[in-house]
Amino acid sequence: MPLTFRKSFRILPGVRLNINRKSWSITTGGAHGPRHTHSSTGRRTTSMDLPGPFGWRKTTRKAK
Repeated sequence: MPLTFRKSFRILPGVRLNINRKSWSITTGGAHGPRHTHSSTGRRTTSMDLPGPFGWRKTTRKAK
């Protein structure tokens, strides 16, 4: 089993700094609406929890 590293810090209410072995990201929102994540690798994700067991997610990557 590989060893993994992931740590999340709450910077301000509604803002989190997520760090893992290869990159870092900032997540905003998510309490009662969409959650936006911007990664150091150029990936941007917008996600939202929907009623029941459903969720929605859209991910875009920076063009090379």
